[in-house]
Amino acid sequence: MKLENLLRESLVHALNPSVCDLDNESHGHNVPKNSETHFRLVIVSEAFDGLSRVKRHQLVYKAADEALKQGVHALAMQCFTESEWADSPERLSSPPCHGGMKKDPR
Repeated sequence: MKLENLLRESLVHALNPSVCDLDNESHGHNVPKNSETHFRLVIVSEAFDGLSRVKRHQLVYKAADEALKQGVHALAMQCFTESEWADSPERLSSPPCHGGMKKDPR
């Protein structure tokens, strides 16, 4: 199973999100072509109701445990409740990688 699929399925199973926008951003980093190491996540779930940002991230990390162990290097995330998402759906944008890009185009 591809790591991206494992990560997505784990999040959906554990958190039952209404939105699970998972993007593989590995292509923007100094990693081999077709890598699955850097991800950006926007997730909306009732499981986050009443929880601080730290507790929400802890829930995501717990759900993503197996994928993290298999090679996910970075997981940038925004975790929203349903009402927060309805009020202000803001998307996370990742900055360029400062670790250096390969000189060859991907």
